[in-house]
Amino acid sequence: MSSKLLEYPKALCNRLRQIIIEAGEITLDYYEDPGCILNQKADGSFLTIADQKSEIFIKSALKDLFPDIPFIGEESLAEGTCDPFTQSDHFWLVDPLDGTKEFIAGSPEYSVNIALIYKGAPHIGLVYAPYNEDLYAGYGPNTAFKWRGDTKTEKHIHVRDMPKNGLTVMVSKYENSDKQMNDFLQNFKINKVIRRGSSLKICAIAAGKADLYPRFAPIFEWDIAAAHAILNSAGGQIKNAITGHDLTYGHNVSERWEAPSFIASGFPFNPVDEISE
Repeated sequence: MSSKLLEYPKALCNRLRQIIIEAGEITLDYYEDPGCILNQKADGSFLTIADQKSEIFIKSALKDLFPDIPFIGEESLAEGTCDPFTQSDHFWLVDPLDGTKEFIAGSPEYSVNIALIYKGAPHIGLVYAPYNEDLYAGYGPNTAFKWRGDTKTEKHIHVRDMPKNGLTVMVSKYENSDKQMNDFLQNFKINKVIRRGSSLKICAIAAGKADLYPRFAPIFEWDIAAAHAILNSAGGQIKNAITGHDLTYGHNVSERWEAPSFIASGFPFNPVDEISE
C-alpha cells in the first residue's frame, strides 16, 4: 500500500483497528489454556503460543501496508528476527500480548498494543482488550476514543480535571518499588490506589477514570507506546521521571528497548519538581 496513507492518520487508525481486533481474536483462541505456555524468558516473563501467533499476524499485516517501516515487536526481538533498527522517521512498536501473567491466570486485564512512532514520539496508538472487546485509540490531539465491541458504540474520551477529593492512582500488580512509590505519592492528595495489569492503566487515565500512574520498576517501550499515544490524544502526558521531559522512543536500543522511569498523568506537571532526592 502507498505510504500516502501515512498522511491520513484517521484512515490509518481505522485500518489498524481491523488488524488489532483480529489479533485479539487470535489470543482468545488460547485464553485460559495452560498448554499455551511455551517457556519462561530470561526476565521471568512467559512466552505463550498466543504471543507468537498474535505477533506473526500483526507483523504480516503491517508489512503488507508499509513494507519499509521497521517493525519492533517484543517476541521478534526476543527471537532475534526483528527488523534492523534504523533511525527512520517512522517505526512500529508492538506488544502482541501485554499482561501475559494476567492472560495465563484467566484475567481479562491483558491487551494487544500497536503504536506508530514518528521522530521518537508516539504518533498513533491502539490498545485492545480482547476479552471485554474494549478498544482505545488515538491519532492526534482531541482524537482519543473508546470503542466497545459488545454494543458497537464509540465515544470520545478525554482526561478529567483533578478531583477535589483526591487522585485515583493506577499501579502495577507486579511492580516492586513500594518505597519509591510511597515517597512519590506523599506529594499528592490520594483518594484511592488501583492495581491493574497491562497498559490498560494508562488507558484508564485517558478515559477520565484515573489520574496518575507512576512507574519506577523496569518496563519496555512496547509496553507503553500505544497507550502513550492515546493519553496524549486525550490531553494527558507521560514524562520521564528523571529529566522531566516528554517520554520518547527508540533511544535505548542497546538496552533492549528498556524505558526509563516515568509518570503518566491526566494533568500537566513536571515530575522533577515532585520527586525528592
